[in-house]
Amino acid sequence: MKRVKLLFIGLLIIPLLSMTIEKIELEVKSLFDDKVELKIPIEFDIMSEELMKLKYPSERRPTLVYSNESGGINVALNFTENKASQELIEPYVDNFVNTFKNMYPSAEWKGSGAKNINGKKVGFLKLITPAIDTKIYNVIFFTDLNGKLLLCTFNCTEKSIKEWETTADEIMNSLKIKE
Repeated sequence: MKRVKLLFIGLLIIPLLSMTIEKIELEVKSLFDDKVELKIPIEFDIMSEELMKLKYPSERRPTLVYSNESGGINVALNFTENKASQELIEPYVDNFVNTFKNMYPSAEWKGSGAKNINGKKVGFLKLITPAIDTKIYNVIFFTDLNGKLLLCTFNCTEKSIKEWETTADEIMNSLKIKE
């Protein structure tokens, strides 16, 4: 009888769990004259210039931003003028870690380092930083493209981490450079 109850409870719980864990659908986007491929959530659109100016008020705003409808969850790419090569990725990791530790001493670090993604060394940082009224989960990843630094970020509010953390990793791990 006990086994029947457990089986019955299991049959009730499994469908409920699958309903609450909704997979975020991604699609491969070809960017920067087909030199970069990156998976982006299917429901994200390119952020308007007006919203970019509000969200990124400095002149050093990203080159391209995809976001959800509210603008609260973003995938941003910035093809910088900074020189970069595969040999410079690890020094960039150290530099970015030091910079973020100085800028956000109260940040909660989830990880940093360099790894091989689709044949390229990619540096990354994962951290939660304070904002005005919430905390922001940031996944920052970068590599070289045509001798320059390609900087990519994913961010969402702390309350959305559980829903988006795995997807953020999937986005980062989909980065493909075609030089």
